Amino acid sequence: MGEQNQSLESFWMPFTGNRAFKKKPRLVERAAGMHYYTPGGREILDMVAGLWCCNAGHGHPKIVEAIQAQAAKMDYAPHFGFGHPAAFEAADMLASIAPEGMNHVFFTNSGSESVDTALKIALAYQKERGQASRTRLIGRERSYHGVGFGGISVGGIPYNRMQFSNSMIPGVDHLPHTHLLDRNAYSRGLPEHGIELADELENIVGLHHASNIAAVIVEPIAGSAGVLIPPKGYLKRLREICDKHDILLIFDEVITGFGRLGDNFASQAFDVKPDIITAAKGLTSGTVPMGAVIVRDEIYNEFMSKPGGAIELFHGYTYSAHPLAVAACKATQTVYKDEGLFHRAAEMASVFEQALHSLKGEPNVIDVRNYGLMGAVELAAIDGQPGARGADLLQKAFDAGLMIRITGDTIAFSPPLIVEESHMQQAVETLKTILRDL
Repeated sequence: MGEQNQSLESFWMPFTGNRAFKKKPRLVERAAGMHYYTPGGREILDMVAGLWCCNAGHGHPKIVEAIQAQAAKMDYAPHFGFGHPAAFEAADMLASIAPEGMNHVFFTNSGSESVDTALKIALAYQKERGQASRTRLIGRERSYHGVGFGGISVGGIPYNRMQFSNSMIPGVDHLPHTHLLDRNAYSRGLPEHGIELADELENIVGLHHASNIAAVIVEPIAGSAGVLIPPKGYLKRLREICDKHDILLIFDEVITGFGRLGDNFASQAFDVKPDIITAAKGLTSGTVPMGAVIVRDEIYNEFMSKPGGAIELFHGYTYSAHPLAVAACKATQTVYKDEGLFHRAAEMASVFEQALHSLKGEPNVIDVRNYGLMGAVELAAIDGQPGARGADLLQKAFDAGLMIRITGDTIAFSPPLIVEESHMQQAVETLKTILRDL
């Protein structure tokens, strides 16, 4: 076995065909701005912000400096019964940009942990307020809520669930997904058709009764399933039905938060306020692992209403509000604000839309869809080989100097918010060349 193969063998890679990758690895060792660089120095245009997360671009000097300074000052601080002042400052920063009345933040280390935390908070809240029978959770088909057992249970991506099908948490049901390819193909912005899909929640309530349902969790835009965009009015309808039956509504904004849709959170972009928001990824622009759960004041206050000073929620992580993550979070939020990156994302959305939709009519393209700086180009699958065309395209794009995200046979885009029109044009021209020869 060669030296390179030995160096690649020990790492069991996540969500990767390890054997295929190690035969032809796609390695990057440096990043700056909009680009990664291979060990040989070849430039790779990043059109997915790493993995939906590097919203401020790579290696922003103010974020790097903040992390370095914190590492030198204090490496770790416990938050079980102790506190680090900067953690409280970071929570204040997030509360200041969250929807009104959502002023309390629980820190985690990832989107997966944020989702499991949100589900636990929802269940504990129902019990705290005397609604202990409300234990059922409602997710949605083709949704991704991380890889904890709670997240895969409410999630709706079959391959994420099938190896663990006998170990899901009980009492979970799913709404139908919102991807109506036959009616909404080539939508620009919110699709016209499908608001009625939200009404399936009424049927689920009828089946289980509202007194048994704790919460509904959805991604405002389903990212990992291939950028599935909600129909016009769909999220508002979900909010109305949840209000009617006194059910909590959780928005999983791990991808849609921090400027991806041109606003602080998708809840503000769509003018629909949930009860709980989960966040991660863009929280630190991907620099240090960190997640957060932001809750409505009423939820937090319910836990704090009991007499005495005992622990109100028996939940947390050793690395909750880790000092390096907090430093990265604070610096990242400052960069977003000082450089107006969320506003810039909103301005670039129309340019992004035009670039993506220029791929309509290319070989095997069956749909293009977009909202904010999220987009997808869906390809027809090869008969009997779902995902094969996408996998081939991923490799050919990397060879041509372009990093994209593939979900089956769908190309997903989520560029850093610093993206320029020239980057978008480079990406689509590269893809046109590949699609015509694929």
